[in-house]
Amino acid sequence: MDKTSSRRDMMVGAAAMAVVLTAAPVGAEDHTIHDVEIKAFQFDPPAVQAQVGDTIRWTNRDLAPHTATADEFGWDTETITKGKSVEITVTDGMETSYFCAFHPQMTGTIELLP
Repeated sequence: MDKTSSRRDMMVGAAAMAVVLTAAPVGAEDHTIHDVEIKAFQFDPPAVQAQVGDTIRWTNRDLAPHTATADEFGWDTETITKGKSVEITVTDGMETSYFCAFHPQMTGTIELLP
């Protein structure tokens, strides 16, 4: 193996390591995106199990506008129109029961996992 090849291999290795460190910083945790579809005036699934840092994404498949609003109004997606999505990040101590402000019979829950 000559010096040119060795130097090139080192540079390629260093560049690859930089990409890996940029893409996944040391100590970074993997977080999940949980999809909830709004269709037929229901949240599907009606219950989501999530950890702090995860994202919940609501997508409206109905013609009517909807919201996902915490029971005590601690968080709210605001109006989600047909075909649109809204995301929230799960936080420690957040309210876990929610409903649609336009259609209060529509309810859902978030179970916070350790």
